[in-house]
Amino acid sequence: MSKGRLEAFSDGVIAILITIMVLELRPPEGAELADLRPLIPVFLSYVLSFIYVGIYWNNHHHMFQVVQRVDGRVLWANMHLLFWLSLIPVTTAWIDEAGLSAWPAALYGVVLLMAAVAWFIMTRALLAIHDADSALARALGRDAKGKVSLLIYLAAIVLSFVVPWMAATLYVLAALIWLIPDRRMEKIVTDQAAQEPD
Repeated sequence: MSKGRLEAFSDGVIAILITIMVLELRPPEGAELADLRPLIPVFLSYVLSFIYVGIYWNNHHHMFQVVQRVDGRVLWANMHLLFWLSLIPVTTAWIDEAGLSAWPAALYGVVLLMAAVAWFIMTRALLAIHDADSALARALGRDAKGKVSLLIYLAAIVLSFVVPWMAATLYVLAALIWLIPDRRMEKIVTDQAAQEPD
């Protein structure tokens, strides 16, 4: 089964999610620079959510460069991932409206946790239809970042009910872990491209 439609659909959904998030940003009431101050928390939550959506798009893009084929399980696993990503704008908007308080911060973490779980499920569905020595299997490796992220999200969800700003700090930390480039995937994509005949 061709992977092209899955990639195109996923790109379109992710583009729409970013559009929805930016539409939640409202201009300040006044015309002075000081009028931007109340919007700083809203803008920061938008930036963090934008980064998370960007991380998923970037990793999705890189991973599907080494994917050779997909099947029905992969299509549904990808839809599962997109479902959780589609909730990021809602939870971001709730934090914007209610402030960084326990339930909005916790639900934000639940969405991030479930997106990470959905990513794991999708990678396992892909690995099931690729050889153990495939470029995909080599690129994914042991997925240490993914496992650490799950622990961070779980800790942040719990902390949301104690000290919400600590939960937010953990969400930022997890994003920073993923912003550090993983050269493995790019190296395998580059090596694979170099081996293909012109």
